[in-house]
Amino acid sequence: MFTGLVQHVGTLLSIAEVGEGGARLRIDLGPLARDAKPGDSIAVEGCCMTVARLEGTRADFDAVPETLKRTTLGAMKPGAQVNLEGSLTPSAKLGGHFVQGHVDGTARVVRVVEGGRWAEWHFELDDRTLSEQLVEKGSIAVDGISLTVAGCDARAGTFWVALIPETLARTTIASKREGARVNIETDILGKYVLAALNARLPRGGGITEEKLREMGY
Repeated sequence: MFTGLVQHVGTLLSIAEVGEGGARLRIDLGPLARDAKPGDSIAVEGCCMTVARLEGTRADFDAVPETLKRTTLGAMKPGAQVNLEGSLTPSAKLGGHFVQGHVDGTARVVRVVEGGRWAEWHFELDDRTLSEQLVEKGSIAVDGISLTVAGCDARAGTFWVALIPETLARTTIASKREGARVNIETDILGKYVLAALNARLPRGGGITEEKLREMGY
C-alpha cells in the first residue's frame, strides 16, 4: 500500500527480457535504498514491485508479462526517470490517498495548458471503461502520483488534473508531453462501489443515470 506521494525520482539502469515474456528491471533507488531490502515493495511509476536483489543503491525487480502489458514499464528504455515510493508504514502520514500500486491501465497526454504557477494536464484513457471509476474531485494516481480529478468526461474517456509547481518539480510528470503514455490507478473505493452496483444490474447492463435512479441512488 502507498500514498501516491513520490519520494524520489530514480533512474532505470537496464531492462532485460527473462523467462517467457517477463523482464528484469534494474533501478537506481538513490536514498530509498537505505531502508530497502530484498522482499520489500516499492512503487515504480505507480506499479507495486518487489525488490528481488539489492546492491548498493541498485535494485532489481522482476516484471511478469501482465505487468508489462498493462503498464508503461515494458516500453521504457535505460536512462528513463521513474517515480519511486516506498510502501506505507502504520505510523506514516497519509498525505495523498490509498494507492495499491495495482495499475488499471494507461492513458495518453492529449493537452497541457500552462497557467503560470500551475498547469492543467488533460488525458485520454486507452481503456474507456475505466471512466466509470472516475468522479470529479475524486482521487486518481497518475504514474504513482496522488492527484485530484479536476474534471472528467465519461463518454469521451477523458479527464484532467491541475498540477502545482511542487508536484512538477518532484516527479517525472513535467517531462511528459502530448502523446506520452502514463499509468493510471483509479480510487480503490470507486472500484468496490462500481462492483457492488454492477452485481445488482442485469447481465450485460452498464451503469447509467436512469438505472441508478431506478435502484434508488
